[in-house]
Amino acid sequence: MKTGRARESPCNCVLRAVFRACFARFCFCTEKDRSGRISLEANPARQRKTMLGRKDEEFTADFCLVSRRTLSDVEYSIFKYHFLYGADFRLCCRRLKMDRGNFFHAVYRIEQKLGRVFRELEPYPLFPLDEYFGGTYQGAKALTGPLDAPAAPLRPPLQHLRTRHPELLEVA
Repeated sequence: MKTGRARESPCNCVLRAVFRACFARFCFCTEKDRSGRISLEANPARQRKTMLGRKDEEFTADFCLVSRRTLSDVEYSIFKYHFLYGADFRLCCRRLKMDRGNFFHAVYRIEQKLGRVFRELEPYPLFPLDEYFGGTYQGAKALTGPLDAPAAPLRPPLQHLRTRHPELLEVA
């Protein structure tokens, strides 16, 4: 951690590690089988207790949209060719008309910039990944209401069964 006069901030290597963790998860989500798996998620809002979602698709969309909104046109073209298309540095340098050193400096700046944004995004950051994918919720209250009340034991209506279906109660 860097300590400054105003506040503490993570160093650039930490921000690049945040980006790389998010990018690894992005690659994992895009390479998975596209069976359209829907997950049931806990909702911290009080109106509903659970909701349906496609977390993998939501993460890939958030990753791409946040990257597009954050980066300049030149940075986004580097990001698109190198990270999204998977081109190596030779092809990117030739396509973008850059030399190798400037290309890698730009890649490091992009990783730092996006790592900071993924970590500090409001109201729902992309990093830490376990919080994004439903591990924990900060500030969420426990469910209250009928689930917290003591439950009355369930008893079948035996009188109803005896009068209408006496064959069900006979023991062989």
